[in-house]
Amino acid sequence: MKSMRKKQSLILLISLCMSMGQSDFAPYFYDNGAGSSNGNLALFSISEDTSVGTHVYTLNGSDPEGEPVTFGMTFDKGSRDYFSVEPKSGNMTLIQTLDREVQDEIVAFVTITDGRNKVVENVRVFITDANDEKPEFLNLPFVVDVPEDAASGSSIYRVQAIDRDLGSGGSVTYYLQSTPSTKFTIDGHSGVLRIRAGESLDYELSRTHFVTVVAKDGGGKYHGKYQVMTSTAIITINVLDTQDSPPVFVGTPYFGFVYEVSVPGSEIFTVFAKDGDQNNPNAMHYSILSGSDGFFIINSSSGCISLTSFPVQLKNELYELKVKAAEVGPDGFSDYSVTTVTIRVVDLNNHPPTFYGENGQQNRFELTMYEHPPEGEILRGLKITVNDSDQGANAKFRLLLVGPSRVLRVVPQTVLNEAQVTIIVENSSAIDYEKYQFLTFKLLAVEIDTPERFSATADIVIDLLDTNDNVPKFSSEFYIARIPENSPGGSNVVSVTATDPDSGLWGEVKYSIYGSGADLFLIHPTSGIIYTQPWASLDAEVKSKYNFYVKAEDTEGKYSLAEVFVTVLDQNDHPPEFNQNFLERTMIIGAPVKIEAVDEDAEEPNNLIEYSIMKADPENIFDINTSTGEIKLKPYIRSMEIVQNITKQKDCRWSVVVQARDRGSPSFSTTAVVKIHITEANRLKGPMAAFLMQSRDNPMKALGLTISIITVIVLVTVMISTIMYFRNTKSNRITPARRIIRRRPKEQRSWTFRPRFGQSDQSFGKFFIDDDSSDNHNTNNSSPRAKPPAPSAPVLPPPAPVHSRPSERLRSVPTVSGSMASRNTSRSSSWKTNGSGISSALVSELKMRIEQKINEANQGYYY
Repeated sequence: MKSMRKKQSLILLISLCMSMGQSDFAPYFYDNGAGSSNGNLALFSISEDTSVGTHVYTLNGSDPEGEPVTFGMTFDKGSRDYFSVEPKSGNMTLIQTLDREVQDEIVAFVTITDGRNKVVENVRVFITDANDEKPEFLNLPFVVDVPEDAASGSSIYRVQAIDRDLGSGGSVTYYLQSTPSTKFTIDGHSGVLRIRAGESLDYELSRTHFVTVVAKDGGGKYHGKYQVMTSTAIITINVLDTQDSPPVFVGTPYFGFVYEVSVPGSEIFTVFAKDGDQNNPNAMHYSILSGSDGFFIINSSSGCISLTSFPVQLKNELYELKVKAAEVGPDGFSDYSVTTVTIRVVDLNNHPPTFYGENGQQNRFELTMYEHPPEGEILRGLKITVNDSDQGANAKFRLLLVGPSRVLRVVPQTVLNEAQVTIIVENSSAIDYEKYQFLTFKLLAVEIDTPERFSATADIVIDLLDTNDNVPKFSSEFYIARIPENSPGGSNVVSVTATDPDSGLWGEVKYSIYGSGADLFLIHPTSGIIYTQPWASLDAEVKSKYNFYVKAEDTEGKYSLAEVFVTVLDQNDHPPEFNQNFLERTMIIGAPVKIEAVDEDAEEPNNLIEYSIMKADPENIFDINTSTGEIKLKPYIRSMEIVQNITKQKDCRWSVVVQARDRGSPSFSTTAVVKIHITEANRLKGPMAAFLMQSRDNPMKALGLTISIITVIVLVTVMISTIMYFRNTKSNRITPARRIIRRRPKEQRSWTFRPRFGQSDQSFGKFFIDDDSSDNHNTNNSSPRAKPPAPSAPVLPPPAPVHSRPSERLRSVPTVSGSMASRNTSRSSSWKTNGSGISSALVSELKMRIEQKINEANQGYYY
């Protein structure tokens, strides 16, 4: 045991010495040089348009001992982290947007470690340029002042723009956006702006020009695509004025007048001229070149033309003066302009138009008249005269009537010296007392061809008198009223209103009522309130709609009409009532029976009925449809055995208490006892059986159908007999041979009616007849027929056999029911049917009536 422990200690000591003797080396990066996508980022560069999240590089290295290594990256404190490194794979991802114009290189520290040793290297990542910057203009805004006499092609400004991109993306060229009739051009490389060759500036035409210049870079790639970036700026060019335009006269043409009262020195007219160069205008000097004949002078500074003699000394009525306006500059007179001043010698217009009445000068005229005078009528109560004491053109003036449009018109419209004024009615409907109690107009007289335009004004006031020209008018063409039924007599229904705009007694309105629907109503003659007759009783179930007319009439009989519609509102005043024909019903298991109640109220919901079962003994046997009143057995009752087990009675009759309730407010209800006899479906099938079962509760329906069938059979029999009669009449031959006519003994035959080829007894519209005496009668009711014979009228029985003589011919004797020929051989008829006889009183009565008809037909048979 001790030797074993010594051996283990020796082995442990040897292992410890061997491990201490081994070396541990640090990991290192691979240096793959520029252009490599993995290694230690030596000479690595990245474009500034690289998208965030892009894998851009892979750190790569190893450990001499083969230990697994991890990678990392850090940045200087305060700087942004642009990349992230996945420790195990060394994949480096961009996490921040790059901008070379802001930062063109990134300093980082990359690390590699094997868990014990860590190596840190300082690396620089270079950011390469992409064309992501637009050119930027310098010295904005661009405002240039250029004199208007600047030479064509001269340089006026230099535009500068820079682009912070490198290479072709940083080069800038210039051009102007094309506009119509531009006067400028720009050098594409230097940015020098010039006046286009052959163009000139003119301050008087355009004082400011706006030019859009575009700066374009040389283009480059951005996100893998080639793009060219541009910037625009507006150059404002102000044109400076220079002395290059002659004076301009303002307000031409010029006209002056010399009047009879003028004296020497009187100012006739003043001309005005201004320098065409408005920026720095020169003073003006005025002079008369010709045409004054010594009678007119002009002030050289103000341009005022004055008279130098009395008007009576003037030899002409018209003078045309040539007036010169010259600029006074530093070097004396320069540019000038000449204009013409026309001076006319005229009589003085010193008398305005004047209005006169019967008592002299007057400026107010009044008239009283009835409304609506005839159109074209002259207002003869107005005596107006107008006068202007001047002569010639000074005495010519125009008359105007100012007031409500196109109501009156004045004649004449143009006057020379003096005229009698006439006022004529133009629009009679506008002269309405109900609109205006008086009308006011302004009569104007205005001179036409005089510079003074003297005028005069007179007021015309027309007081209107009323006439009965309006009919009463209702506030509405129709009135709609509603009144509950059973309202007491004298109840108000509706109030109608009519107005007559006429004044006094003509405006008073009286109401009346008439029409086929007005019997139950009255109207107050002055208030227009419509109310019911004291004895009237309104019932919506009898009549719910009334309409009649109301009349509004004034004192002279003028009237208008309006229609009144009265609706009687239904009240829930009738309880439901059961139809007695539906209170005793037969119910076939599986089929419902229907009860019916009627509510005589006129409108919903008062006449809507809901059905319910109040009592049934035993309960839970029946269900009822609350809307239709159909009663049916519970779904689990499917046979008579179940019914008999419930009731313990053989007749299976129930009395059910059913309630019918309306939906009005308040609601009324009625109860009734419905007797229901329950039975199973008849074994006979088909439409006949169904009809008979349905007709048990309505025997009149079955009787009507029976009578219809008998009528059809009789008509068919008569038709066949008639046809046979006419046919045998044509074929008979009458001979003198002796004939023995004997009455055939009456022979009663037994007729049995059976349903048609296997149908149930419910369908008795068509029957077949079996001859019980026939030997061929088939008593097997269970054997089916392939195809039954067509239905036909009953056939008469054959006559008894007789021995005829050889010499006698067989003759046909016409009868009421047909033509029969005696034969030695008897013909037997047989009809085969399936099914059983109809054991009911209705069918028995039908058989009896048919046998009676056949016996009556056989009484006329001879052979």
